[in-house]
Amino acid sequence: MLRMFKHHVPKSLVFLGLLEALILMASIEFGARIRLESIDTTVTPFLDRLPATLTFTAIVYIAMLAVGMYQQECCRDLRMTFVRMLAAFAGSMAVMALVFYITPQLLIWRSIAAIALIFAAVGIMLARIIFQHVVDMSVFKRRVVVLGAGKRAAKIRELEKNNSAGYRVVSYIQMRDDETEIPEAKPREDVESLHRYADALQAGEFVLANEERRGTMPVSELIQCKLRGMRIYDLNQFLERETGRVELEGLQPSWIIFSDGFKFTEELNAIFKRLFDIAASLLLLILTLPILLLSALLIKVTSAGPVFYRQERIGKFGKPFHVIKFRSMYVDAEVRSGPQWASENDPRVTPFGRLLRTTRVDEIPQIFNVLSGDMSFVGPRPERGVFVDELAKDIPFYSERHAVKPGITGWAQLNYPYGASVEDARSKLEYDLYYVKNFSVFLDLLILIQTVRVILWQDGVR
Repeated sequence: MLRMFKHHVPKSLVFLGLLEALILMASIEFGARIRLESIDTTVTPFLDRLPATLTFTAIVYIAMLAVGMYQQECCRDLRMTFVRMLAAFAGSMAVMALVFYITPQLLIWRSIAAIALIFAAVGIMLARIIFQHVVDMSVFKRRVVVLGAGKRAAKIRELEKNNSAGYRVVSYIQMRDDETEIPEAKPREDVESLHRYADALQAGEFVLANEERRGTMPVSELIQCKLRGMRIYDLNQFLERETGRVELEGLQPSWIIFSDGFKFTEELNAIFKRLFDIAASLLLLILTLPILLLSALLIKVTSAGPVFYRQERIGKFGKPFHVIKFRSMYVDAEVRSGPQWASENDPRVTPFGRLLRTTRVDEIPQIFNVLSGDMSFVGPRPERGVFVDELAKDIPFYSERHAVKPGITGWAQLNYPYGASVEDARSKLEYDLYYVKNFSVFLDLLILIQTVRVILWQDGVR
């Protein structure tokens, strides 16, 4: 994993992304030369065309990121790659038309762009085929020694079975006799020196996953390993890096107190986030204004009641506020049943409301909550007070998600399907805590771009 702006990104995907960015640049160069030479037009110097080349590359690359082409499962499925690549190319052509209309000095002929996308499609598919064959090579995987052979260590072994795991466990060391989950683990007494053992295995990382640390932690040996340049991780740190979530099981308050994250309250971060929220909200408002007006009209025509729906939610530091959404349910839908989790084929939802929810259009009016300062564009989803009280009793650290403003979209929404139970809320909290800990404007931008993928492929809609 590479850490970019506090966010962990698989090294293999970084290399793939850089390769495909070069493919896009080469494609537009080939496209320009082929088209211009076909009509006996002099090809201008590369540096003169560099701004247009970079613009083309950036637009197509962001479109590819937005439709989910850099998800691990997509990188390993050529059919999914092809379908999403077509969606990305179609979207990028529409965006390019707008960008080139606003900035004609960057104009790329449509014929050149079309030829370039054909070259890009071939190059990207070849890159993905190569990627599938080399991503599992040891050069991309870190070699890890795990201290522990119990249930905690078994989580690492289970995660390693995933083809996209960025590590390879070269040895488990049994620290106590009652650690029996991993039969092949090497007994601690058989390892004379941890750093020599790691050197022999060409391992560069240790993960502390022993069940009981008191009396079993080889502190002096781990210090020697650290001084020799080896990386040492607690299990929670390791799982956070590999999964993009914070494991709740075994989590201690000291994790929050001594962690290197949770810097969203710094003045500069707060300023950047607020500017990002305002800019993103105004841009979305401008782009979706026709959709908003049409939706408002259809809501009024298809069911009795107001266009907008206001409901009390819990915001930053537990402060209540009223979220604004397009009404997607019948009026007084909960008079008899009381507050309920949403469910599949929810009878409270109107026919047109179902379409609004499927396309996420019902969420767009929350931009007014963002502009007023009650919400952020990106953050944990705001929950109703009655559910917050219930969940805070059952799930440890649930209240910590309220340390930041709630958002229209969030890290949990990208990584976990729609949930309507306490267990689902627990799983989503693990992603919310990752966001709260590792917040950055870069992560906000990444989440915002990838939200397009959730809308296009209907991940987590209910």
